[in-house]
Amino acid sequence: MDIPEILVTATGITLAALVVWYFFFSTRPKARAQAASGGVQAVTIMVKGGYTPETIEVECGKPVQLSFYRAEENGCSEEVLFPDFNLRRELPAYQTTLIELRPEKAGSYEFTCGMGMLRGRLIAR
Repeated sequence: MDIPEILVTATGITLAALVVWYFFFSTRPKARAQAASGGVQAVTIMVKGGYTPETIEVECGKPVQLSFYRAEENGCSEEVLFPDFNLRRELPAYQTTLIELRPEKAGSYEFTCGMGMLRGRLIAR
């Protein structure tokens, strides 16, 4: 192996390590739901290449209102699924869609796009 091949290989390994770190080990912002009138816990989620925030903390047993604003036309983000709540909603582009649910027991509830590529988590405590 000569010097250019070693540099290209080292660069490739470094970039692969950064991708693995970003997707599996980097910290993502969390949001704690804010209690609004009537005890409803409200959070706004931006949908653009993923969910921001992707982790939401709520209190179990209280109603939760999630406002999904889809800021793109990507086909993958056309819908959101909450399998544990047997819930599926269309997310029209450049509009806000309200989803109301009530996690009755503590735990982690995943939500995804229809293809399962975009992922988020609702943590009830």
